[in-house]
Amino acid sequence: MSFGQGGPYGPGGSQPPTPDWSALADTAARDRRRKWLLFGGGALAAAAIAAIVATAVIVGDDGGKGDRSASQLPTPAELPSESAQSEPTFSDVDPPAPISPLEVISDRSKDTAPITAAGLFPGDRATVAGRDYTKGATASTKDCGAVAQKKLYPALTGNGCRQVVRATYTNGDVAVTVGIAVFDTKAAAEKAKAAAGPFLVSLPGDGVERFCRNTACRSTSNAIGRYGYFTIAGNTDGSPVLADDTKARQAGLDVAEHAFSRIMQRANAQASAAATAR
Repeated sequence: MSFGQGGPYGPGGSQPPTPDWSALADTAARDRRRKWLLFGGGALAAAAIAAIVATAVIVGDDGGKGDRSASQLPTPAELPSESAQSEPTFSDVDPPAPISPLEVISDRSKDTAPITAAGLFPGDRATVAGRDYTKGATASTKDCGAVAQKKLYPALTGNGCRQVVRATYTNGDVAVTVGIAVFDTKAAAEKAKAAAGPFLVSLPGDGVERFCRNTACRSTSNAIGRYGYFTIAGNTDGSPVLADDTKARQAGLDVAEHAFSRIMQRANAQASAAATAR
């Protein structure tokens, strides 16, 4: 049977050859195996390189002993431990509180520095609030009653006075004698102050004539710690101090203030020494 010139399969009507499907399948399989081999070989090479790097990291550079295996490395127990450092320690006992100057001069067992006229009244003058006073005679006695009269006598002797240190200061025509009386306790000094009245016996000498003897004068009394301090102020010519006179009164207050500052200087010096010793 004829379909005309050329036929449906091209010139001459010949039929195209049929593909060898079996051969094509074998070729595709070989291509796949070759790809897997290449991939697998690359993976194995990468794994081998990683193993070499890991081994190098574990072995490290140990000064020519790099062939030691990981099993020869020191165990954790053999590794050196951190050096122990001692921790700071603190005492549970509080340091003693600093001693106060007033505590020193209130307690005979703490107030142990020598008591002398040179120590209580140093130098040759005193200045208080810009007013200058020249120092005259000084004296010290353990016979407290011998330097007191009228109400001051029982105030000193009745409260256990141990010593009185006196000094005289002058400013123009006014003279002042101050006496610092020493007691065993602060309470005794306070009692003496409360009972005190006229008069401390004035101390002449070193160019100062007798004053405040059988005439009107000004007096003061005070106390700090175990010390009482008393003054008597009057005119150097022996004349009485009048009621409206302010010079003698001011001089007495000034010299009393000077005595107070000298007692506190003694207190501060001993408190400072005690703090340094601790």
